[in-house]
Amino acid sequence: MSLAAAVLGASAAAATPLATEELATVCAQTEGSAHCARKVEAVQLKRLPSLATRDGATLTVSLYPSGTATFADTEALNGGRSYSLWDFINELNAVILFTTDGPNVTFTLLQRTNGRKVELPADPKVSPDRARLATADFCASACSNELVIWRVTRDGVRKEYSWKPKEAWADAGVSWKDADTVVVEYTRQGASTEATLERKLTDPGWLRYTAP
Repeated sequence: MSLAAAVLGASAAAATPLATEELATVCAQTEGSAHCARKVEAVQLKRLPSLATRDGATLTVSLYPSGTATFADTEALNGGRSYSLWDFINELNAVILFTTDGPNVTFTLLQRTNGRKVELPADPKVSPDRARLATADFCASACSNELVIWRVTRDGVRKEYSWKPKEAWADAGVSWKDADTVVVEYTRQGASTEATLERKLTDPGWLRYTAP
């Protein structure tokens, strides 16, 4: 087994998200989100050469311990659908793909151990105990405008909690304070300054989803 393959084993690889400054540099001269994502992919393919390969319109991701998952771009009148390697979450041995469908952008999470896929509305953040993901999808239009907690199991990823603020938010980002608390940095519609709130998973304001 090569060193690269060993590093990309069950959970040993280091996640390599592009820092804000690096992302701005990579996408400084791009034509839309799909073009930006493809340039990010070029960086990630070099950093994680044993994780994925691209052949024209097809992206192939290695599964663990064996097998592959293939994602093929398609063309359509609305711009088509595309997939680009965005990040690797070593805590979950999962790959994040930046996914476009015409003007819409989502993120596809692929669990390498079972090949299961789930489409998420925003770039997910993993909890300290690796049991959950959090997404914050807020914008002026074409967003779900909700904070969502996703439960991660060996069998897949499912929606566990969601919450929507009473006032409209123009933007938001989420992180984890601890395994039971998320921190949200958000900007209200029309506001010029950012605010922060914390929400515990025990908060009664969450909408809870029953496991299938």
